[in-house]
Amino acid sequence: MTEPFGARLRHAMDERGPLCVGIDPHSALLTAWGLNDDIAGLERFSRTVVEALADRVAVLKPQSAFFERFGSRGIAVLEKSVEEARAAGALVVMDAKRGDIGSTMAAYAETFLHKDAPLFSDALTVSPYLGYGSLKPAVDLARENGAGLFVLALTSNPEGGEVQHAVRTEDAAGRNVGATMLAHLAAENAGEAPMGSFGAVVGATLGDLSSYDLQINGPLLAPGIGAQGATPSDLPAVFGAAVRHVVPNVSRGVLRHGPDVVALRDASDRFADQIRAAVEAA
Repeated sequence: MTEPFGARLRHAMDERGPLCVGIDPHSALLTAWGLNDDIAGLERFSRTVVEALADRVAVLKPQSAFFERFGSRGIAVLEKSVEEARAAGALVVMDAKRGDIGSTMAAYAETFLHKDAPLFSDALTVSPYLGYGSLKPAVDLARENGAGLFVLALTSNPEGGEVQHAVRTEDAAGRNVGATMLAHLAAENAGEAPMGSFGAVVGATLGDLSSYDLQINGPLLAPGIGAQGATPSDLPAVFGAAVRHVVPNVSRGVLRHGPDVVALRDASDRFADQIRAAVEAA
């Protein structure tokens, strides 16, 4: 039976450091690397990031949209990147933010979470805003295949608050939507050790989150370190007692050092060391 994602992630974070690096080949970054904004540039970029980092970081997170924009050839590059990253020991979180209902949600789950799928990833980002229950096909398939989910809960974009901070009138506890998603995830992870496989996306730029119960016994994927303004030293203040389960995501802060492989490795090592030090000091 496949070891659950949460256990594999905990091991990878302990061994390699708690860092997730994005693979975000947007056009401006391709240009900054001296590459054309075409399929050849996409392939060179992705191959370089995987070569530089897949054997040293805990998690790589390709953003599916930047591959999808090139059509079927871009998807082929994404498939190869996922395959090679996992073969080198990195866990792959597919950042696709899928969310739908019924058979459509099941099809999205099969695309990324079925062990025989060409795009099979260790975990998938999903949107719960058709109701948390709409994610059940993805939850079930992730459990079956030893994969995980990262559910959008408290995102760093300012627009997110109009949905995530809304209070549900039918909630006797007066919780807002973001807190409700965290509670659902805590229930999914109950009793799992060393860590559950169902995590939340919680922005590292959000400041004091002490009013939320972030101890969901699962990972917290935290965008915002680096270019968005948060620093590794901010993590304990933002995440409190849950900081050990935080998976900080850095994209531009590392990728801007490419295409030089050594520079990419040095940048990722610096962030991993800084994050580890901040967590251990908390």
